[in-house]
Amino acid sequence: MSDAPRTGPDAPEPRRAHRPVPIADPTDLIDAALDRSGQTQSELASSTAAAVLGAARGQLGGGDGLDPARLLDLSEAVGLDTLAQLWRDSPPDTLPGALWALYLLRAWCRVNGEEVARLWRAGRALAPADEVVAGVSDDADPQALETLADAVLGGAYSGDFAVGLERAASFFRVVAAGRRAIAPDTATSLLTGAPDPQLMLAERNERVAVGLTRAAALWRVGRLH
Repeated sequence: MSDAPRTGPDAPEPRRAHRPVPIADPTDLIDAALDRSGQTQSELASSTAAAVLGAARGQLGGGDGLDPARLLDLSEAVGLDTLAQLWRDSPPDTLPGALWALYLLRAWCRVNGEEVARLWRAGRALAPADEVVAGVSDDADPQALETLADAVLGGAYSGDFAVGLERAASFFRVVAAGRRAIAPDTATSLLTGAPDPQLMLAERNERVAVGLTRAAALWRVGRLH
């Protein structure tokens, strides 16, 4: 019996070799992961998130890691829709879910800065401890909030990742408080027979904040994946 490999239509498909990832280009980390077959959606989310964070911290390919400024623009380089496809369905207390929350926060501050500033100003007096942790400057204008989002994402890559997650969690709590502050009163909601959209979004923001706080705790004990 020959040991030669089978050929023809019924032959097993050869394993595809993973192409090397050039550490100089962070978008190739995403491209390489998307090029791999045999991963579930959850595995793909985890592997791409780990690759991006590992590259930032010099854990892939040696060296001192990628410039965090380049990773700040990852959503623009590969498209926010691509990151959403990879990470959006992951809970915020997982690594891909936490990174998605940070990129979404940055995109929101950049695109809808006036709205974010309005919510922040409405909520900060109601969540003073979270205002301090988040670290927004006193004027809290759109530029200040965009600066915060950049600092949180950049700090997560180059500094203490858990601290970055906690700052983002505090940000979402202040915004949730702001949404509740500007929402119509309960009597108005009862009259309309429908929950106010701001209250629904506030609950969503709170869930993200809880997830990011849990993710920070998991990171500190080496269990965030």
